[in-house]
Amino acid sequence: MLEKINSIVWSDFLLFLLLGTGLIISIRLKFFQIFRFPYILKKTFFSLFRDKSTRKSSDRGVSQFQSLSTALAATMGTGNIVGVATAITTGGAGAVFWMWISAILGMGLVYAENYLGTLYRRKNNKNDITSGTIAFLEYGTGRKYLAVLFCIFCSLASLGMGNMTQINSVSHALDRSFDIPPVYTGLFFAGLVMLIICGSIKRIGSVSQILIPVLSLIYMGTAVLIIINNRALLPQTFEDIFRGAFGINAVGGGVCGEIIRKSINTGLRRGVFSNEAGLGSSSLLHSGTENPDPQRQGLWAIFEVFADTIICCTLTALAILTSGALSSGETGISLAVRTFECVMGDFSDIFMSVSITLFAFATIISWYFCGECCIKYIFGRNGIAFYRIIFGFCIIVGAYSELESVWVLSDIFNGLMAFPNLAGLFILRKNVKFHKTE
Repeated sequence: MLEKINSIVWSDFLLFLLLGTGLIISIRLKFFQIFRFPYILKKTFFSLFRDKSTRKSSDRGVSQFQSLSTALAATMGTGNIVGVATAITTGGAGAVFWMWISAILGMGLVYAENYLGTLYRRKNNKNDITSGTIAFLEYGTGRKYLAVLFCIFCSLASLGMGNMTQINSVSHALDRSFDIPPVYTGLFFAGLVMLIICGSIKRIGSVSQILIPVLSLIYMGTAVLIIINNRALLPQTFEDIFRGAFGINAVGGGVCGEIIRKSINTGLRRGVFSNEAGLGSSSLLHSGTENPDPQRQGLWAIFEVFADTIICCTLTALAILTSGALSSGETGISLAVRTFECVMGDFSDIFMSVSITLFAFATIISWYFCGECCIKYIFGRNGIAFYRIIFGFCIIVGAYSELESVWVLSDIFNGLMAFPNLAGLFILRKNVKFHKTE
């Protein structure tokens, strides 16, 4: 039943909407995410070393770096490890190419989401600021029902993709490496997450600011070592990626439509799962920043997708494909473990389990913030306490649920989120601007 619902939600129609909306916005902005990328880096990553205000928070909100770290925490979870491994085993090496396409068009989508979310931010009579996707859906389009629909789907997604999927991967990893029963993992993390989320977005941003940069550097550095050790296979690996993306049979050069379909569907879906472009979560996570400039906030979102998919997911994919681990027949985390054995030996299992655990933990606390924003919009502050209880309960349940059912539910909630968000982006597409400044 769940598989049938998932196939309906994630039909070719939704993928067409995601790609089409991203393409329309990218064309309007003259593909600035590609041609102006050095400028984007100058205004985001390199500004961290020049401008202290991008690193320091104030009473008005979190810093831009904390905002970026929180957003990256939500995206750089199991999707970068288990999701990439699943994409390759399901859709072949060609799925990696379509993850790149989803990232390039996704940069246009997250720019528009964050630009509009900052442009239409409002303060209500209770002094609460409404920003992000909720703001542009209500105040920009004037269609409050779109904002309500988005909040319903986003709060469900926070329980699925942002919670149960993550803790499920953690519990399986810890059970595999340390023989820790899933129920204990669920109880421990439920308590730990509650301690963090009972604080504010500043506390979430502070935790993310510490965890994400360190974790990312260690993980990606190890992946780079694997690729360097197997660099002789890189030309063949890239050939496999491009051949698989277009269904070209290596023997005879024939084209297979089924290979193309599976490669596109898997790559785009896992790309969206990884960077969440087009879902609307990005602008919610960036909404806590003190920065009032729509364009600057949009540029940070572009860098987020670049770091998440173009860099991290690509390194994972190249490590898997060059290591020869794919021939082992392993899938998911087992494939990732086999890949990292190239440089870590028996320690690979422990390293991968710890990496997934910390990545997933950062993802969970960041996605909680998305869900809280939506619950507060629908029910007011009175609904937050009940949501926290449900969120903690889902951590416990997700720890020992079947992996397949958890992933299917997550895909469904992801897809439902995209519909109202994409509708708002299409309606307001002409309000999204980009101009180069010094």
